[in-house]
Amino acid sequence: MQLVELTEYLVKSLVSNKDVVEVNVAEENNVKVVQVLVAEEDIGTVIGKRGNIANAIRTIIQASSYHNKDGKVRINFDTK
Repeated sequence: MQLVELTEYLVKSLVSNKDVVEVNVAEENNVKVVQVLVAEEDIGTVIGKRGNIANAIRTIIQASSYHNKDGKVRINFDTK
């Protein structure tokens, strides 16, 4: 699935514990929900100041999803 691979690539390029990164996709009410799990010490890096990095990742993933006609996507970041 291209959505998972792109999300995983973006997140792994930011974190120091690349082996811990896990990306899962579920579907709720025709909206794909991407759950991104990272190590506790990397969550601040992925979210960034005022959520700027997380919002940038969301923008890229949503643009890719619309381009590939995958529909709406929601992304959640959490620790493992």
